[in-house]
Amino acid sequence: MQGQALPGFRDSYPEELAFRNSIFATWREVARRYGFQEYDGPPLEPLELYTEKSGEEIVQQLYAFEDKGGRKVALRPEMTPTLARMVGARAQALKKPIRWFSIPQLFRYERQQRGRLREHFQLNMDIIGEAGPLADAELIAATIDIMRAFGFGPTDVQARVSDRRVLRTLLLGSGLTEAQLPTAFEVIDKSERVPGEALAEILSKVGIGQREATIVFEVAKLRSIETVSAALAKVKGGDEAGESLRTVIAALGTMGLSEFVAVDLTIVRGLAYYTGIVFELFDRGKELRAICGGGRYDNLIREIAGVDLPCVGFGMGDVVLGELLAEQRKRVEASGQLDAFLVAVGGEDVAPVLQLAAGLRDRGIAVEYALRNQPIRKQLELAAARGASRAVIIGPDERKAKVAVVRDLKTGKQRKVALTKVRKGVFQ
Repeated sequence: MQGQALPGFRDSYPEELAFRNSIFATWREVARRYGFQEYDGPPLEPLELYTEKSGEEIVQQLYAFEDKGGRKVALRPEMTPTLARMVGARAQALKKPIRWFSIPQLFRYERQQRGRLREHFQLNMDIIGEAGPLADAELIAATIDIMRAFGFGPTDVQARVSDRRVLRTLLLGSGLTEAQLPTAFEVIDKSERVPGEALAEILSKVGIGQREATIVFEVAKLRSIETVSAALAKVKGGDEAGESLRTVIAALGTMGLSEFVAVDLTIVRGLAYYTGIVFELFDRGKELRAICGGGRYDNLIREIAGVDLPCVGFGMGDVVLGELLAEQRKRVEASGQLDAFLVAVGGEDVAPVLQLAAGLRDRGIAVEYALRNQPIRKQLELAAARGASRAVIIGPDERKAKVAVVRDLKTGKQRKVALTKVRKGVFQ
């Protein structure tokens, strides 16, 4: 393994980093348009922050150890508990609703597969201190607008929206018990990926009989606001339970985003702290894992910091999104971002090139030059390899005439430009 990255971890060469940074730039731009402020937290947190709040799936995937001070710690597998801790510490001073976003690197020891590594970067956007469903709609709209900013349309991606309160009401109203709900949620969540016989066996192990199992499978098939509303009308408290979901879907329609959105009760989300609206965004071909996922978690800040603040948020990872962008040929090509490569014809031209480079860099212009005496041909080859758009050639004749030869490296065309103009960054 010497000389290789650990399994599930990535080396980021300049071209990969340029691609990732282009994703980050789009994330930050959309977050800015929605009025969000950026924050960050430590990559290492107390172990109990996750073992008590995140749910069994994440706990099993933790990179956890004891530090030299005898503290049990873990690399962060998600950002929401850190957010809850930070908001709780300054809850009284922060103006509500709080709109924060972050792009942390996260770590989970999980089985590698397409779209899933053991580390990734993730955009987190959260609204804290607003219980109303327009906050949920706002964040779902943000996920869609991020995809639109990358050039995707409603034929490419879809946000699938559900509500845990709706699921609870339908299942309890049909005869299931509170103790059976976690298993029913698990089966509904897996209903698209696991054969029905295997799911029925999971239900039977917790005492869910054939009649109740049939109800669980029928709930999983509800795929529109109309069918969900009709099912809720048949159980006690159904109208109230469906109010937020109806409001969210209507609000997204008012924003002109209906084509991107579908109601789908198979969306449950695995994290234990979700309490209401939950959503995931997928490619239409369903060839990849979820591009992003999130929902409402109204109790987490109270459980972590003792402050009662409702919250809704989502996470969008760079791995699945990167796969989708590469498939759609939307990948950003790496570039040295050089505005010019400066070429010294001979040894006596090196000093003028150094002076020109320093002056251009002071003006914010990106330039490079050869670090040793080389033939012009070699210097031009290096300029092309660096992705420079032009070469600025200075030799004895040019210095005498107080000009530089500016060559377009794409077309090969060149012209003489006064050195006074070149020094100002004017190359034509």
